[in-house]
Amino acid sequence: MPVDAIITLVVAALIIAAAAIGLLRVIFHLRAVAKTLDGLDGGVQVIVAQTSTVAPVVTSVNASLAPVRSFAESI
Repeated sequence: MPVDAIITLVVAALIIAAAAIGLLRVIFHLRAVAKTLDGLDGGVQVIVAQTSTVAPVVTSVNASLAPVRSFAESI
């Protein structure tokens, strides 16, 4: 086998190896991001659960303040 062919094969192998290493790094980063997003999703669900009572409270506060609003409008 000529020397040029061997050099070409070695260079091609190095390029393929570098691309494979880069792809593996991308895979590991994507896994880390997926784990972080899973944790963030859990936190968002907790926030949704803790703030779900805001709408009924606002409605009851508005109903309680109706006499104050009508008094202020009469002034």
